[in-house]
Amino acid sequence: MRVLIDGRPVAAEDAAISVFDWGLQRGDGLFEVVRSYGGRIYALDAHLDRLEEGARKLALPLPAREDLAAWLTAVAADGGDCRVRLVVTRGGALPDIDAPGRCIVAWEHMSEPADGLRVFPLEAPWHSGGVEWDLTGAKTISYAPNMSATRHAEAAGFDDALLISRDGWILEGPTWTVGWFVDGVLETPEMSLGILASVTRMEVLKTAADIGLTVVEGRWDLSRLDSAAEVVAMSTLKEVSPVVAVGERTFSPGEGTSQLARAFSARVAASL
Repeated sequence: MRVLIDGRPVAAEDAAISVFDWGLQRGDGLFEVVRSYGGRIYALDAHLDRLEEGARKLALPLPAREDLAAWLTAVAADGGDCRVRLVVTRGGALPDIDAPGRCIVAWEHMSEPADGLRVFPLEAPWHSGGVEWDLTGAKTISYAPNMSATRHAEAAGFDDALLISRDGWILEGPTWTVGWFVDGVLETPEMSLGILASVTRMEVLKTAADIGLTVVEGRWDLSRLDSAAEVVAMSTLKEVSPVVAVGERTFSPGEGTSQLARAFSARVAASL
């Protein structure tokens, strides 16, 4: 069972939504990606909480939470170690066309983790960068600017981009959050910058507290990385992964990254 649409199994080659759906035409919808370990989802409730908050902001109808959880769990159980993508679309708005919104749940293969991420700092003028607006924190399917940033970084010879605000603040990656170690302290951009409320970020910061690491959230420009010994990327798919280059700055994974990654893996294992 690879794909469910509105809870019904659909063959992968037949999985489709209406061409009149505003999810396709205007990027009007929400998504979540959860991680399945051996068929069991990590932090499912946190992902559904964020989805429901985003739906409130978009005034987007959702299926019942228990249905969403059941569909995600069923697809994950068939997928083993995988990622499971949930997409909820608005549906069509033309009165003469029946194009209801859809809820899509699909499993995807896990890609091999990189030995170390090389990222290209890139100004992100589309990012709110600390300016509060109606959809701050909503994980909408309108990800074209972020994907463009990744392509721009790849064209420059890097693996991905690191988004920088118009005011020069370090923000986040296109699909991950960032942190770094300075004198043994884990620093990470604060939520008031309008970065995504990453589930993995939240879980990693809890992990850091559990193992006695000091965490500081704040606002820093790129020059702060001149004092950093290690840089890490955090996401559902990357977990805690080393960043080995930010532009011309280079870093070597050290004890901070290893300790945090091991502790996070243990946290995941204990919850499954």
